[in-house]
Amino acid sequence: MRARLPGLALWLLLCVPPLLYALEDPAGPQRWATLAGFPLLALAVLVRRRAPLVAVAVPVVPSLVLSVQLFTGAYVLALAVLGHLAGVRMARARPALWFFTGVALAGVPVCALAARTLWPWFTFLMTLLLNVVLPWLLGRYRRQYAELVRTGWQLADRMEHEQQAVADRTRLRERARIAGDMHDSLGHELALIALRAGALELDPELTADRRAAAGELRAAAGAATERLREIIGVLRADDEGAPRRSADESLPELVARARASGMTVTLEQPDETERPDRAERPGAAGLPGMTGPAVHRLVQEALTNAAKHAPGAAVRVRIERAEGQLRVTVTNAAPPPGPAPAAVSGGSGLVGLDERVRLAGGTLHSGPTPDGGFTVAARLPLTGGPLTGPDAAPQPTAAARELDRARRQVRRRLRQTVTVPLALFAALLVLMGVFALVSTEWTVLDRASYDRLRPGMPRAQVDDLVPFFHLDVPPEGTPAPPRGWSCTYYGIDPDTTAAYELCFAEGRLVRKAVAHRRAR
Repeated sequence: MRARLPGLALWLLLCVPPLLYALEDPAGPQRWATLAGFPLLALAVLVRRRAPLVAVAVPVVPSLVLSVQLFTGAYVLALAVLGHLAGVRMARARPALWFFTGVALAGVPVCALAARTLWPWFTFLMTLLLNVVLPWLLGRYRRQYAELVRTGWQLADRMEHEQQAVADRTRLRERARIAGDMHDSLGHELALIALRAGALELDPELTADRRAAAGELRAAAGAATERLREIIGVLRADDEGAPRRSADESLPELVARARASGMTVTLEQPDETERPDRAERPGAAGLPGMTGPAVHRLVQEALTNAAKHAPGAAVRVRIERAEGQLRVTVTNAAPPPGPAPAAVSGGSGLVGLDERVRLAGGTLHSGPTPDGGFTVAARLPLTGGPLTGPDAAPQPTAAARELDRARRQVRRRLRQTVTVPLALFAALLVLMGVFALVSTEWTVLDRASYDRLRPGMPRAQVDDLVPFFHLDVPPEGTPAPPRGWSCTYYGIDPDTTAAYELCFAEGRLVRKAVAHRRAR
């Protein structure tokens, strides 16, 4: 019962205007037509959720009975409220647009047959636009705004959790790779220590105690090397092989290895006096310890991605120094046409690369190029500190970009809610102007037909002699017809303000005259 209270309250609210309209003229012929709208409004309230357009169509029918122009105080509130609720509850806009178009087109024969003029149709369109379509647009904006906000926050929350989980997992994997690089360098040093200890162990000039100590040192170095290998193996992911870069591999060697595998790679180093490939290893000339491995890792990952996602495409590697920074750019062209195997990617390679560049104090940017390729660019410091300036600003997350897109969509819907009625209103004014220019010819009664009219003729016989359309209003200052009479007016000439007046009573012509414009 409590769930039905909102519907009951809505029905009582919508019944107030028809009740007041009926009480104003208790003896009028339209009183019963107004009171008959109460059960119709109850039906509209009942189906407002399951069939919103049916709920809007229900008050349209009694409105047309009361006024061919659709504007009546009895149902103006019902049309606006039910139109707004239809916009809130309808997920698709196309059925409503077809419905409004059908109602507008149906108004043409209704106005032509009931009023014998098309001028009431323009008022009909204006009422439909302002009293039904505009509330529907506002309701649709309200629905879309609520959906976008709800979906946006849900998506933001989910993406934040997923992105954080992926980023944390990838950072751990990238740090494991860094540990693997350290294994390469430390393993080499421990091997040298073990080699020297072995030489001391075999030196005959040393005492037995010292040779035993050298043996223990050699065994400890070998055990440390083995333990280091085991620890790195635990840190490394199950599906990840050993680090592919040897401790002494330079950037030209990496590019040469890619070329040997069949890739087309071009290495550009404009500054030949300070070639970065000479300082790629930690601690080399002029580069911080993390910058060299980061350059190698970036080129390696970019070449790998190009081989997977754009096989056969040419790749350009460019490294230059500028403004105290080392700029590394790897760009691959669009893949050649033709079938290509689908690349399988976890999507975390660039995240790990971003972590590597960030740990080195730099920034990473990546994205597609206008010609269909892809580029990966990094700026790395040539000093020990991290980069500063606009390039170091944090990039917005995917969730933030999605929310920004949702806000732009809501603003676009709001602009449509404002501009669509204004555009339709302007088109209606233009249509009214065009109709005013051409409709005067349709309402002119020729003199010969006027002379054939005689008082007492049945109205059906008069209709055969006069145009189908008549003037919308009589000439200004024309007195009102006597009670019980109905008068219609026809033009004499498009250039004159006078009109033929034909008055009827009880279905017969009772008076014909020429009505002239009079000053009030």
